[in-house]
Amino acid sequence: MADRKKSRIPRPVYERELLRLQAELVKLQEWVRHEGVRLVVVFEGRDAAGKGSTIKRVTEHLNPRVVRIAALPSPTERERTRWYFQRYIEHLPAAGEIVLFDRSWYNRAGVERVMGFCTPEEHRRFLQQCPIFERLLVDDGVLLRKYWFSVSLDEQERRFAARIDDPMRRWKLSPVDLQSVTHWEDYSRAKDDMFVHTDTAESPWHVVESEEKRRGRLNMIAHLLSSVPYHEVSRPAVSLPPRPGPTGYFRPDRRLQTYVPDHAATLLPR
Repeated sequence: MADRKKSRIPRPVYERELLRLQAELVKLQEWVRHEGVRLVVVFEGRDAAGKGSTIKRVTEHLNPRVVRIAALPSPTERERTRWYFQRYIEHLPAAGEIVLFDRSWYNRAGVERVMGFCTPEEHRRFLQQCPIFERLLVDDGVLLRKYWFSVSLDEQERRFAARIDDPMRRWKLSPVDLQSVTHWEDYSRAKDDMFVHTDTAESPWHVVESEEKRRGRLNMIAHLLSSVPYHEVSRPAVSLPPRPGPTGYFRPDRRLQTYVPDHAATLLPR
């Protein structure tokens, strides 16, 4: 822990490199849209490992019509009766789209197994079917990237404690999140078992050391960019058209419309 804290990326260095990588992500997005590529990025890892904050940095300057985040809630009673992968298939990208899964079908290998939300038979079937499911995606031309965010027990506890004391982030803590501390070794065994069955040549896992969030974000984004054979797409030059002359339009009286109160004015000294 101490060594990692010593190697903390200075904020000016982090922000400069993050901006450069985000500019490359825009180029990646335009290449995906132009070439009709389907890109799926899976974000998995322990609670408070930094998945959500990394997704925010990835999508910060991207077009939400091209890049979507899939963060599915708990399945409904009807969804529980369907084939397990079915609810995730509905969120896969069409041509020219990127989908970021903020947790994914791997819920079954992690929280569902540890917390008893699935049966041992359902878990066994998942480990058997998952490599086949992902092979079908890859064979059909989907670019699939899977990232596991790794964090220590001490750092996870520190982040949980910070959330408890922060009303802006307290919503991130669910009862299941808090129980992950007491089930640390159970989650470790589940993750190891998951890797044995699903870390395949067609869709390997990429582990992101996320003890230091800045470093983890930069490493993950840089790896994603390096793993996709994108290139800058040339776009036609854009210029504003000339403004036409007046045609006799008069704006209605402002008193006829309801305006938002000027809250910002109350913040200025009088």
